Amino acid sequence: MASEVSKTDAEWREELTPEQYEVLREGGTEPAFTGRYWNCHDDGVYRCAGCGTALFAADTKFDSGTGWPSFTEPAVAQAVETRDDSSWGMTRTEVVCRNCGGHLGHLFPDGPRDRGGMRYCINSASLELDRNAQA
Repeated sequence: MASEVSKTDAEWREELTPEQYEVLREGGTEPAFTGRYWNCHDDGVYRCAGCGTALFAADTKFDSGTGWPSFTEPAVAQAVETRDDSSWGMTRTEVVCRNCGGHLGHLFPDGPRDRGGMRYCINSASLELDRNAQA
């Protein structure tokens, strides 16, 4: 699926920090327990750091013990897209922002069973927490 936001590589590099660029545009992963949101418990809405799209509500965030922000579901299902990812010799499900195509993280079926059983494992670098927004 084509993304709504279309920018040149130079534009992305100018607008994003080097870490955000590596994660969002090159599919990188920040080291566990290093991102600014892995242990954040503030209210609000997590937006895509690339385009500002609302992605995850803080009330769906949970402590997965993995060192990355983990959510049970997107704030709006249509805000994210999943794709098969066979990089690094593994078969996983990649999560991307549907609006700008930015890599967010991966989806795993090991989340809280009482909340649907899914874990959206998302890089802090791909997110911006809007503490003033309500889901």
